[in-house]
Amino acid sequence: MISKKKISYGGWPNCIRLSDGKTEIVATTDVGPRIIRYARVGGQNVFKEYAGQMGKTGGKEWRIYGGHRLWHAPEAKPRTYALDNAPIEAVWKNDMLTLTQPIESTTGIQKQIEISFATGGEIWLTHRLVNQNHWDVEFAPWCLTVMAQGGRAIFPQEKFIPHTDHLLPARPIVLWHYTNMADPRWIWGTKYFQLRQDPKNSAPQKVGILNTKGWAAYSLGEDLFIKRYAFDPVARYADHGCNTEAFTNGDMLEVETLGPLTKLAPGASVEHVEIWTLNKCAVGENEAEIAKKVEPLI
Repeated sequence: MISKKKISYGGWPNCIRLSDGKTEIVATTDVGPRIIRYARVGGQNVFKEYAGQMGKTGGKEWRIYGGHRLWHAPEAKPRTYALDNAPIEAVWKNDMLTLTQPIESTTGIQKQIEISFATGGEIWLTHRLVNQNHWDVEFAPWCLTVMAQGGRAIFPQEKFIPHTDHLLPARPIVLWHYTNMADPRWIWGTKYFQLRQDPKNSAPQKVGILNTKGWAAYSLGEDLFIKRYAFDPVARYADHGCNTEAFTNGDMLEVETLGPLTKLAPGASVEHVEIWTLNKCAVGENEAEIAKKVEPLI
């Protein structure tokens, strides 16, 4: 049985808490659409909260707030940074919470997130972008989860195959102009690569990959956050072919997924689904430990 309750959270008076008794999420409705909290009941929020922005509404300045948000890719200013500082519509029907943003005045795009709990502690999130313009537009749904400080992102590598057995590349790894491969926050392994969040290191880092395995994780103390998502082998992805990206600085680490680039006619929409779980599972950096503890949870 899923409980739903209107609560005040972080200074916003009209938030909605959903819980299955084991985990809980809190969605804002005074701004958004956004999920600001995800935790085991009574536990730490694995999402970052920007203390100086909590409870704020309105204004002409884009705010990151923290938590989980929906954008459209590829990134560009001012299009991607359309404001989400205004109230949104929240509808609860058949154990599903639907959060709908007013049409973005600067882009003509409307954002919507549907949230429902499934068996086994899974949370299904359907992210939807609707073209409300009178002309075609092309973009990709882009889901950014801002994780709390002090954790570590984990991404799967492709299966190791000897050079003598397979000559073609396995997947692109895309770097930004400011990416520093020698940064000590990177851990490049044979089965996984990892990215640490270090509050003492403010230098931004970013990487993108084409992730055919369809999962990414974030380890924070005894909490392990996992998101799963589809990979389409015939689709065209943004950012030189990325469906998974990670960004970090001294404040947080973002675990990002992207749907395929899609050209939408007026009134058409595109969806991108993520499946979340939050597990009590402390995981070290050792790849054998990751394989033993994380892989069975995927």
